[in-house]
Amino acid sequence: MTNATGKLAVVLQHVAFEDLGTLQPLLLAQGWTLHVLQAGVDALDPAEAADLLVVLGGPISVNDTAVHPFLADSIALLQRRLQQQRPTLGICLGAQLMARALGATVAASGGKEIGFAPLLLTDDGQRSPLQALQGIPVLHWHGEAFELPAGAQRLASTPACRHQAFAIGHHALALQCHPELDARQFERWLIGHTLELHQAGIDPNDLRAQARRYGAPLAVAATAMFEHWLQQLPENP
Repeated sequence: MTNATGKLAVVLQHVAFEDLGTLQPLLLAQGWTLHVLQAGVDALDPAEAADLLVVLGGPISVNDTAVHPFLADSIALLQRRLQQQRPTLGICLGAQLMARALGATVAASGGKEIGFAPLLLTDDGQRSPLQALQGIPVLHWHGEAFELPAGAQRLASTPACRHQAFAIGHHALALQCHPELDARQFERWLIGHTLELHQAGIDPNDLRAQARRYGAPLAVAATAMFEHWLQQLPENP
């Protein structure tokens, strides 16, 4: 899909600073119309038949449906879209929601994985759009991880997280990491997650230095990866 003129991309956002990042200018350049929904606030109806749904990250657990009841609606939405093979992209929490919607477990991973590090691509990953990220440090920021859903292709891992990405066909891509990060906006992350960083004993100055070093090459590689994936999207059934 090289020309998306007239196509609607619905974005489900959980916190303001975890946004589309470098994916937004690419979608706009391709002619996508963007409709951003705030999770827990906006009705999910526009996402049902959207040409593309992007579910972004956030600092809550997919297992906290009793505390955040809206998560159950998000999971049900993803179940319907994935069953219908509608194009869907999940990042971090969004990827975990996709895994849960597909029947996989999401649980604490035994420690925080926060910082920039390259992905280890599987053979399937090297044949996928993620090949553009080969050797490029990407941002990781999570304390939970998903198991691989039945029928999914495992695309990448890190030493701390066996399941970093999976795909189902060409219509569904789940990314535990944050290739979409716009490093020019990274200070918003450091402010928004200041308590988590303090509790994890992580110095924001270290992350700030990593973002300065790796932000530009990540933006180039991630744009290439997302562009490749968008080109492969099937037409909606």
